[in-house]
Amino acid sequence: MPGPLRWSARVLTVLVALALVLAGVVVYTVRKSFPQVDGSLRLPGLTGNVEIYRDKYGIPQIYADTAEDLFMAQGFVHAQDRFYEMDFRRHLTAGRLSELFGKATIDNDKAIRTMGWRRVAEQELPELAQQTRDYLDAYAKGVNAWLAANPNASDRSFEYSILKIQNGDYEPEKWTAADSVAWLKAMAWDLRSNMEDEIDRALALTKLPRERVEQLYPGYPYDRHSPIVTEGTIHQDRFDQRAEPRTRAAQALGQAARTLDAVPSTMGSEDRAGIGSNSWVISGEYTESGKPLLANDPHLAPQMPSVWYQAGLHCRKITEECPYDVTGFTFSGVPGVIIGHTDKIAWGFTNLGPDVADLFLEQVRDDTYLYKGRQEKLDVRQEKIKVAGGEPVTITVRSTRHGPLINDVIGSARPSGEANAVALQWTALTPGRTADAVFALNKAGDWGEFKAAASLFDVPSQNLIYADTTGKIGYQAPGRIPVREHGDGTWPVPGWTGEYDWKTAPIPYDQLPSVEDPVDGFIVTANNAVIDPRRYQPLLTKDWAYGYRSERIRDRIKDAISKGPIDAATMSAIQQDTYNDFAETLVPALMRVDLAGPSGEARQMLKTWDRMQGLDSAPAAYFNAVWRQVLMLTFNDDLPEAARPAGGDRWYDVVARLLDLPDDPFWDDVTTKNYRETRDDILRQALASAYQELTDLLGPEVKSWRWGDLHRLELVNGSLGTSGIAPIEALFNRGPLAVPGSKDAVNATGWNVQRGYETTAVPSMRMIVDLSDLDKSLWINLTGASGHAFHDNYWDQAEAWARGELLPMRSKPESIKKVAVHTLTLMP
Repeated sequence: MPGPLRWSARVLTVLVALALVLAGVVVYTVRKSFPQVDGSLRLPGLTGNVEIYRDKYGIPQIYADTAEDLFMAQGFVHAQDRFYEMDFRRHLTAGRLSELFGKATIDNDKAIRTMGWRRVAEQELPELAQQTRDYLDAYAKGVNAWLAANPNASDRSFEYSILKIQNGDYEPEKWTAADSVAWLKAMAWDLRSNMEDEIDRALALTKLPRERVEQLYPGYPYDRHSPIVTEGTIHQDRFDQRAEPRTRAAQALGQAARTLDAVPSTMGSEDRAGIGSNSWVISGEYTESGKPLLANDPHLAPQMPSVWYQAGLHCRKITEECPYDVTGFTFSGVPGVIIGHTDKIAWGFTNLGPDVADLFLEQVRDDTYLYKGRQEKLDVRQEKIKVAGGEPVTITVRSTRHGPLINDVIGSARPSGEANAVALQWTALTPGRTADAVFALNKAGDWGEFKAAASLFDVPSQNLIYADTTGKIGYQAPGRIPVREHGDGTWPVPGWTGEYDWKTAPIPYDQLPSVEDPVDGFIVTANNAVIDPRRYQPLLTKDWAYGYRSERIRDRIKDAISKGPIDAATMSAIQQDTYNDFAETLVPALMRVDLAGPSGEARQMLKTWDRMQGLDSAPAAYFNAVWRQVLMLTFNDDLPEAARPAGGDRWYDVVARLLDLPDDPFWDDVTTKNYRETRDDILRQALASAYQELTDLLGPEVKSWRWGDLHRLELVNGSLGTSGIAPIEALFNRGPLAVPGSKDAVNATGWNVQRGYETTAVPSMRMIVDLSDLDKSLWINLTGASGHAFHDNYWDQAEAWARGELLPMRSKPESIKKVAVHTLTLMP
């Protein structure tokens, strides 16, 4: 062997040996933090033994004799699998990320400190029921017992070993009840209502006259898409399911609304672009078993690990002191079950989306602000942000009576005109009792107890659906929803006049819409309008999803009813539905356009397309590429970047109306000189540009295009997975996975037309509860139970999730023990 080549071989041998040694160190470090799941452990503070059974997916089922032991064990188990995630979240919710990651996260911390999530959580704790505080403390004891038993970074999680390289002095603090409550504030923020819509309207107004901005926010199509509640109104200060609005005023309002709906240039509201959810419940009248079936799949930004953690919490004997037998989806860091079933009832959530946040434009001078002709003192506080590897940063947070001034930390919330500051008023910045609601739901046994629990659910406001083992189904709208003196919450308003202030009391709980055993025999919620304002006041919001998902679910249910009894497989098939409703409107318009060149072959595929968006569909790939081009070509030249369309069903209605107005100014590209584009010019360009884009991405053979090759999901770790260091990201991120569906299909895998086809929102879990036999229920998580990279349960559910499969959701002791592959006993 020649000398130089021999030297190269020796170098390669050494490098391979070093890589193997390094790999061995990494494997050892990673596996060192895996939890003990068999045998027995001492857990100081327990009053009796606790058994934890895990199936092959690592899902724990916990059995205890007291409620305090049960929640203490839950804290221990959450910490075993997800402590780093919990620690990261509590730093996020407290505005303390920079203590972990240095100056890169200072802006995040400034925003959170300004809103004061942690401060509100601390204020909330004393207002909670004593029993709730006891359970939160028990949970914290379980977390801290695990933390004490794992004092070294390498014992806790691989992330801590990585973090030591950058931030060697960091040591996690003990867990507290406030850490758990603060995460509920983060949930409320993710599920807030239309604050971005208010900002987008105001931004659009900087480039367009108001009437053209209002064109982009058409009213909800009540004539085509049913609201959730179709029965009842407020009668004698309570919502009465059997009451009907029969006054002359109500009739006049109905006539006026129908007239306005017919006007092409409407004044009104908006779609909930972004996250959403589906849930529905079907009466036993239509099911194979004769008992209800309930389905739920919340749509959230994908996370690695998933935001959800599956678990069962079981008192060995149900008593007043230990009343819990509940199975479902939990948040690591929070005791109890958020969505699931007890031994008697089941419930699901979708985002109701009421307008619970308003932006108030303020006139600030020095340390005062103008209010009703007087200068009032600003509330001022200092927030000191510690920064790993750097000097602390101190910010000054100023607040008016409407809330904190956010314009310094939320860049898109810019004041204008007479105003020089923007305040955020948001219901979640007032202490509430949502933590009480979680424990009350977890022990509810009938409709009355469920409604009592829902009355405590302050924020975020959710559509709550219900079913029980007696056969009853129902719906309840809970939450703290403000009543305004004037205005409808759709635009930022002047704060100095006082005329748009919130009234002291929100909408009374007894007046919020509620339905028990509706005449239809089923209830569907998918972020659509809750109730027609012609039968219900006060205002909940004007900004709903536009009902494409909900109406498709209703149609699928009606079709299933016509064919015979419904079972869990039918419910699952509906969850997997990928139909694109708007194709029925857009495809005929595309077909009428004169078109020459190679894009004509691609367009031909749309003629026979079944409107389904499966992985292998070439027409779905082309249609979505055309839709992307239609939105960008039509609106990007008219709107500031932050207000441009991301997609979603509001834009379905906007474009549908424009298709009947071929010379509307929105069709014209204002960047072209001496030429005025019309509808057909834009549609023709969209067809050609989409063809060229897919040719570049997928090749020239149109029939070989696949929607799944464009629409893919990367599972990205929420902290180190976005480090910007490729080898680190590779350790914690997974994927990509090809996924079917789209933003407003029932299988709602969202994507942003401004950025491309990558999946940005997903059904974060799926659940189907069978009230005839709870052991026949089904569920799946987006990733897996474990937060430990390389653990067998880190993302072992992801591929099954992508295929639309479900796993058994066991809750009976005998079936749980039968499939258990691990059993751990915790002892005092």
